[in-house]
Amino acid sequence: MIAQCIIGLSMSLPPEQIRFCTSRDGTRIAYAKGGNGPPLLWIAHWAHHLRLDRENVIWRPWLEMLMRRHTLIRYDFRGCGLSDRNPPEFSLPRYLADFEAVVAAAGSERFAIFAMAGIGGAIAMEFASRHPDNVDRLVLMSPHRCGRLAGGPGAEQVSESQARLKLMELGWHDKNPAYVRLFSTLHIPDASSAEEEAYNTLLRASTSPENAAASIKTFWHVDVTDVIANVRCRTLVLHTRGDLVIPFDEGRAVAASMPDAQFEPLESRNHILLATEPAWQQFVLAFDAFLDQPVAYGGGARNLLEELTAREHQILELVAQGIDNRSIGSRLHIAEKTVRNQVSTIFSKLGVNSRAQAIIRARDAGFGQKHGP
Repeated sequence: MIAQCIIGLSMSLPPEQIRFCTSRDGTRIAYAKGGNGPPLLWIAHWAHHLRLDRENVIWRPWLEMLMRRHTLIRYDFRGCGLSDRNPPEFSLPRYLADFEAVVAAAGSERFAIFAMAGIGGAIAMEFASRHPDNVDRLVLMSPHRCGRLAGGPGAEQVSESQARLKLMELGWHDKNPAYVRLFSTLHIPDASSAEEEAYNTLLRASTSPENAAASIKTFWHVDVTDVIANVRCRTLVLHTRGDLVIPFDEGRAVAASMPDAQFEPLESRNHILLATEPAWQQFVLAFDAFLDQPVAYGGGARNLLEELTAREHQILELVAQGIDNRSIGSRLHIAEKTVRNQVSTIFSKLGVNSRAQAIIRARDAGFGQKHGP
């Protein structure tokens, strides 16, 4: 069955460096960085594993897509994957602090965020509202305003939620299909048997039943209704029409509550899109088109000067002259890796996805007029 799960996976996935940072309460958070281009921070579905995701039939296509044109930065949630499995607390403030620690460790000053599901969307919207200068643009996949137990739920909803948690406790490591298929039936109802098995296997490898229950309880009590209107960056909200986990109307309501958001409905029943379904291509096209749109800088290309630090100004001048990263590092007496990271930040500020686009935009702003090498 494992061989079936790997069928169709390409060999084009770039390497990643896995590192650790420390959150405010001392919890160690594992994060990975790989690919080339403008920085993109991915707040993925909560149960992930940085190492195992790369060979999983569900998540490998996501990684390939997100790393095609970006430097992708992703991380394991507290209690999951390679991050500390026994954190002192699960709460939205702690999850937000974890993300802030990853941002600081990754070293990108301005970037795009791609956040998935209710908790990912909550973290991203809280961060964007508090740090507007850092977020270039935001993509939300299946977000909601509040969790199923926030805002005074009815007795029936409370009872059903408790039953779900009990099933999780009893069946997390049980081979009985009635237990094992609970999450895959909700999250990917149209999956093949190989996709379903790959999803369930990774879910259980990524965390313990105790951590899973504590995390989900936290997610269900999250309420960011009052935060959404404070998100000022350009935002794309996507939501599948038949989502069984977070209702379609929630995603539409999030988009309607934002000052600068566009909404893209996706024709699928899956909470987590599969690369094998038609809606996947619809998602990829919408995602790429949104991130490819140039950032508006008010007075035109020359106002890009106001967005750059003195060092970035130097580097962009040399990029516009057609000089490569190694030569730039030699000229400025800094490491090639430092140049690469700063070039990625410059790409984000310019709203471009390639060196060629950066050169065109920079020359429009008056860079690159000096003699090249």
